[in-house]
Amino acid sequence: MTTSSRRRSRSRARSRTVPKPAGPPRDITVAFRAPTPPEPADAPIERTQPAEAEVQAEVESEAEVQLEVEVEAEAQAEVRPEAEAQAEIEVEVEVLAGVEVVVEGEVVVEGEVEPQPETGRARLLRRLRSPGSLLVTGTTALVLSVHAWNITGFPAASDDEGTYLAQAWAVQQGLGLGHYTYWYDHPPLAWIQLAALSWLPALLSDGLTVPTARVSMLVVTAAILLLTYLLGRRIGLPRWAAAVAVLTYGLSPLAVTTQRQIYLDSFAVAWLLGALVLALSPRRHLWHHVAAGAAAAVAALCKETMIVALPAVVLALWQGTARNGVRAFSFAGFGSGVLLVGGFYPLFAMLNGELLPGPGHVSLIGAWQFQLHSRTGSGSVFTAGSPANTVVGSWLYYDAVLLAGGVLAAAVALAVRRLRVPAVAVALLAVVALRPGGYLPTMYVIQALPFLALCLAGVLALAVRHALSGPPGEQVPGWRRTVLWGLAALAVAVVGVRWSGGTHRAFTARDNAPYEAAAAWLREKLPDRAGTRVVVDDVLWLDLVRDGFPRDNVLWFYKVDLDAKVAAGLPRGWRDVDYVVSTPAMRGDRAPLPTVDALLEHTDVVATFGAGGDRIEIRRVPDSPADRR
Repeated sequence: MTTSSRRRSRSRARSRTVPKPAGPPRDITVAFRAPTPPEPADAPIERTQPAEAEVQAEVESEAEVQLEVEVEAEAQAEVRPEAEAQAEIEVEVEVLAGVEVVVEGEVVVEGEVEPQPETGRARLLRRLRSPGSLLVTGTTALVLSVHAWNITGFPAASDDEGTYLAQAWAVQQGLGLGHYTYWYDHPPLAWIQLAALSWLPALLSDGLTVPTARVSMLVVTAAILLLTYLLGRRIGLPRWAAAVAVLTYGLSPLAVTTQRQIYLDSFAVAWLLGALVLALSPRRHLWHHVAAGAAAAVAALCKETMIVALPAVVLALWQGTARNGVRAFSFAGFGSGVLLVGGFYPLFAMLNGELLPGPGHVSLIGAWQFQLHSRTGSGSVFTAGSPANTVVGSWLYYDAVLLAGGVLAAAVALAVRRLRVPAVAVALLAVVALRPGGYLPTMYVIQALPFLALCLAGVLALAVRHALSGPPGEQVPGWRRTVLWGLAALAVAVVGVRWSGGTHRAFTARDNAPYEAAAAWLREKLPDRAGTRVVVDDVLWLDLVRDGFPRDNVLWFYKVDLDAKVAAGLPRGWRDVDYVVSTPAMRGDRAPLPTVDALLEHTDVVATFGAGGDRIEIRRVPDSPADRR
């Protein structure tokens, strides 16, 4: 089929029926130029006769055109039936719609030009300029500015942050999944993503590695904020309520403190929110549900504890699919996404011969056994002085409003169908946190914060809707709106006062100054870097390696006693070390570390930075290998 034939075929689908003229066809000429202006009214009319040559030329031209038309008609008649040929004539007439046509000296407009379809760029611009897009963009920008302010100064860098960042560095350098032997303590997907984002802080600053790398977490926080708003809209919240959820979550001092830090939980919660948004997609495409399963698996491969909240994704998929045969296909696609993505982790362990426990190697099942049974628990939340009680107390110190209000709102939201998804997520995470004897880390609360905010905003939207509703046909009294605005202003004032303390500290504190001073001292006072062996926590590990210390001579204190390869390099134990940097993380670790304890007992302090429990001491080993050299 020729190009002109395809064009006529496409035009046929859009054509209108044009009645066939009763008389013989008239001479139709398409005018692509502007019409000649009329003669002035007072100009004399001159009647002239065409020259004989011009008349003859017009006759010959009309004969040639008529001959071409007849030849084309005969060719078309050979390949198409007469009815299709008539349809082509109708299409040709329709194509002239909206174009000036000269018919026997008169200008006629045969219709209007068909409107052009909206382009992808125009559609994107229209959506970006919509009220919802402008609202979520503004709230996200506000929250990110709060998180970014003094991000390197507060809070104090933790050993976990340094560990995840060092593992991301190992991935970048092609050294494997960790800077030491990877023993399947956590799935590696979160710090693989962190490795992909680590170029960003390198462009902005060259300060202490861990606090500077926190800039990467702003990207993750932005994704969480946008997905929180979108999930709020998917569960039926009005725009203002979804924005309240974003602000309540993002401006909470608890979120400002924990979301700044480099934790795997932030990556995991972003992927879980993505899975929920896909499961509740109003289009109900099958690929959305397959992608929801894949995103849920990625969330679990970022932090294994996120498996606890996966039933909320299943509930969202149940609510988001119709009660017919499509639901079965949706769940099959969701399960396929979970298995195909989640199966890579045990497959990786199996191919490395590290799936099952055995002598002389680490294993995935062995790590699970340690996490679930062998690891020292945090005690009961309700036992005063227990580690779990201390952790929950620190959460409530930063923000009791979101925690207590969100839990109460989740209890109410369980009875509301459209709010049940975030409420179920809160309930599941709360049950795990409250179980007696389990391990409760400080960063665990990150997983619950967006869902607490959504439950709180959802119940608030229900209350406002009930307050503004009335009998059909009756206008809502103006005093109700006045009272609601007054209560909203009072709530903002009360919450703002409670949040002001934690937020002010986040803006002004310089908790990492001792670490910065210790790193500078080690860089300047130890010129023999190749021959000096230092035991540090993981906050300083990457800084010393980047400053030129050999990687094998910078020892993470946790591995001195627990890694057989590291212990083999210290035949004389603590006496084979030159310096140890005593930090709060090292002194506060509850694991049995006899070599580290001996180092802290038998070394002399040569420099101290900070005071009290947050101080950092640089201690020198007497008669160390450096002295003998």
